[in-house]
Amino acid sequence: MVAVPSGNRRSVLVGVAAAGIVAAALCALRFAARADEEEVAPDDGRPTPTAVANPDASEQWIDAQTLDRSAVKERVRKELTSKEVRDFASSQGINDPRARLRRVQQIESASESASGALLLVLSFDRSSEVRAAVMQVVRRIPPDADWRQRIDEMRSSDPSEIVRGYAALVQTDWDAKPTAPGAKPRRESAGMPSVTAKQAAPRLVDREAGAKSIARSGDELEMPGRQISEPAEEPGDVRFLPGAGGAFVPSVLKPVAPYWGTKSERAESDRLSSRAASNNAAEAGHLLPSPLAADRAARRQRGRNTPQPLRAPFGFDPGPIQQMSASDDAFDDAGVVRIADRADMDEDSSTLDDDGADLLNRPLEPEFPDDEPPAVLPVDMLITMPFEAPLGFSGPSSIRPTERQTSGHFVPVPDRWRNGFTPWDRYDKGHPFNDDYPYVEGHWWDPYNQNILKGDYPIYGQHTFLNITASEVMINEFRKLPTATTPFESTARPFQEEFFGKPNQYFFTNFLTVKFDLSHGNTAFKPADWRIRITPVFNSNFLRAEELAVVNPDVRKGKKRARDDFALQEYFVERKLADLSPDYDFVSLRVGSQPFVSDFRGFIFADTNRAIRLFGTLNANRDQFNLAAFDQAEKETNSGLNTTGDRHQQVFIANYYRQDFLFPGYTQQASVHYNHDQPSFKFDRNDFLVRPDPAGVALPHEVNVMYLGLAGDGHMGRYNISHAFYWAMGQDSLNPIAGREQDIDAKMAAVELSYDRDWVRFRASYFYASGDTDVNDKYARGFDTIFDNANFAGGQFSFWQRQNVPLFGVNLVNRGSIVPDLRSSKIQGQSNFVNPGLQLLNVGMDFEVTPKLKFITNANHLWFDSTRVLEQFTFQNNIRSEIGFDLSVGTEYRPFLNDNVVLTGGFAALIPGRGFDDLYGIGDPLRPFGDQKIESPTLYSAFVEMALVY
Repeated sequence: MVAVPSGNRRSVLVGVAAAGIVAAALCALRFAARADEEEVAPDDGRPTPTAVANPDASEQWIDAQTLDRSAVKERVRKELTSKEVRDFASSQGINDPRARLRRVQQIESASESASGALLLVLSFDRSSEVRAAVMQVVRRIPPDADWRQRIDEMRSSDPSEIVRGYAALVQTDWDAKPTAPGAKPRRESAGMPSVTAKQAAPRLVDREAGAKSIARSGDELEMPGRQISEPAEEPGDVRFLPGAGGAFVPSVLKPVAPYWGTKSERAESDRLSSRAASNNAAEAGHLLPSPLAADRAARRQRGRNTPQPLRAPFGFDPGPIQQMSASDDAFDDAGVVRIADRADMDEDSSTLDDDGADLLNRPLEPEFPDDEPPAVLPVDMLITMPFEAPLGFSGPSSIRPTERQTSGHFVPVPDRWRNGFTPWDRYDKGHPFNDDYPYVEGHWWDPYNQNILKGDYPIYGQHTFLNITASEVMINEFRKLPTATTPFESTARPFQEEFFGKPNQYFFTNFLTVKFDLSHGNTAFKPADWRIRITPVFNSNFLRAEELAVVNPDVRKGKKRARDDFALQEYFVERKLADLSPDYDFVSLRVGSQPFVSDFRGFIFADTNRAIRLFGTLNANRDQFNLAAFDQAEKETNSGLNTTGDRHQQVFIANYYRQDFLFPGYTQQASVHYNHDQPSFKFDRNDFLVRPDPAGVALPHEVNVMYLGLAGDGHMGRYNISHAFYWAMGQDSLNPIAGREQDIDAKMAAVELSYDRDWVRFRASYFYASGDTDVNDKYARGFDTIFDNANFAGGQFSFWQRQNVPLFGVNLVNRGSIVPDLRSSKIQGQSNFVNPGLQLLNVGMDFEVTPKLKFITNANHLWFDSTRVLEQFTFQNNIRSEIGFDLSVGTEYRPFLNDNVVLTGGFAALIPGRGFDDLYGIGDPLRPFGDQKIESPTLYSAFVEMALVY
């Protein structure tokens, strides 16, 4: 309460009385004008437009329908000269958009016939505010064909989003108007009941004397009335509005404009309204948003039974609304509610956007309330989506909800991976196994469909995935190999005198592998942020021979051998160090035992061993690079798995790949390998000497060699090409065969060309590894690898590459290698660059018989590059170079059209040539020595492999 001095009370009372007299006079004039207008309003059959403001009398509301149309036309002709009309038509004489806006206001008071043409021209104005103002006026005139076409154009192609919205609203208003005199108007699209004829008549809007008016820039404008439909007969919201003395009182509202008030009033109103709505404390009504918002809300609400509460937009601070309660006579006969002025709004409420903000006079920066509480809708008014299970086996979600639902239009989904799908049985078969069926419900043991154990769903959070892969590889192999006897110790059969005995052998091996791969990222969408992998491997192997000293040099060990092995084959940690470009280029570091193949076909190095590897991509994954340093662990003799022992060998590799090099689809690679093999002495698990090689001077020695390589793989048009070239340079401190230090200078080249025609691929390839031509000099020119596993010229199906061919304590060629290097073992022996070398010519065809069945055929012709090393090593002269023909056929069958079950089989035969006969041939003891015909039998290999992968 504020005390007023007694001397000034009389002045205050006089001022209040004067203001009341003036207000009463204005009201009397207004009702008189309204009565006159109702008496002279013409009935020309046109729909009654909404109330518009008279620009010549800013203090009075006048209905445009009451103007004498002929008088208005004459007035427009007088006020708008021909020059002004031309200015309107060309929009060139008025450079100020505000001046053009005033022109629109002048036209607004005219009739449709006098203003339609000029408004049509102004609808092309370069100012979006002018076009928006034109839309406000056009809403009041009856539509014609020209205007309907123009509105369609503006609705679809106007550059201003606001103007497009107004055009959509105009079209909605036109569609809602009756098409004939006396026709009932259409039901409003917002879900409100249709208005009555009495309510459709335009009325004046009273201003409350005590209402506040908020002004901007000193301009005092009045808010026009709004024609509003009757409230729906369904429950709505209870609003708390400011009443007398600043208190908030509950009110049931009929459709009115959005509640406007100060920030603190609005916050308190929203809080109390939400509480009242959730408690169902009173009957509810509806709040009417701005015209465009009402139109959009109508489309959203179409077909929904539950009314949604409409709130004032966040940060919008309009003026107060007249408080009413359910018992107040707040509506006049036409259904128009009396609301207070708003000084910063245009004369037509259509200048409000869908959030209720003023389009033409909105502030440059948004206004945010200081104490705006979060909106909370009643539980029964929120949209509750039905819970549907995700596809496959998703497991439980570990995502905690971080936000609650506050709107019926948005439902927070915390776990973006586990989206539910409605159960669907397309063919009503019950989702049979091994059938191409959508929406299959998975199980934890099902790897064919989405599974959390296969990395399809995160196991923790949104970005941590676990991929468990279990595989079983079983190999059964029957082979026929040259097998020496032991005549000076003991033989498998009495009185056995021949140097080579029975060659038949049976070999079985089984690998059970379980891989645990834990990674953080977005699965395959971008490189992992970090990765941890652990892969234990269990192996069982069995060998049965027909001669002694095969499974062990101790003949007492018999002819059979069985072993069981276990190894932690892979264990590494990977971390992405940096992103190199917006195209997911990256650089990562991997530390631990890891697999690595240094080139396309595995010619030089293909192993899983202890390493530190830096790798990544460049130029949007067009380039890839690797820097790797390996500290080799010792291998287990029979299974080839890693052990915990140290091999005393370090390998350093750097390579760089360039995709689409010269030709699209062709990748070029440059690489550098360095092998540092230290002196060591090693007997394998079967008690055979493997380091140094048991040949010649068997003393520990050191091998240092560098490989410079250039390789390529891909296609050039319809022709596929794969090639490689390596140059080995280094030093061997004491080669066992040469018996002296050697300077290494060896070369290797390989090329394969293929052509695809329908379901057949035709192949031709050539391989060259240089041989040493002089054992007694200081240069070692025979090419050898570090740890190769070449997929070339038949690969695993080739007899030459699949089998060990023993020769006096070493192997002419090792299992899984293509080079005849005379090493004791590929996995445990040292590289030997004093060897005969090799040349190989291959032709082959691959047949895709069905998507499940594939046949691979190869024919190789092999010969030594030089036999001088073999002659000195075997103390035999005139060894010829031809090794023979290696013929092989293989098949691969995938019964489920994937790699989870793969059955592989192959048969290969080596038809010996004259050079192979010179090494392994057997003479007829009944013939004289001069007539001896030394021949070696045809060697073969047959295997069946089954791979099961989970």
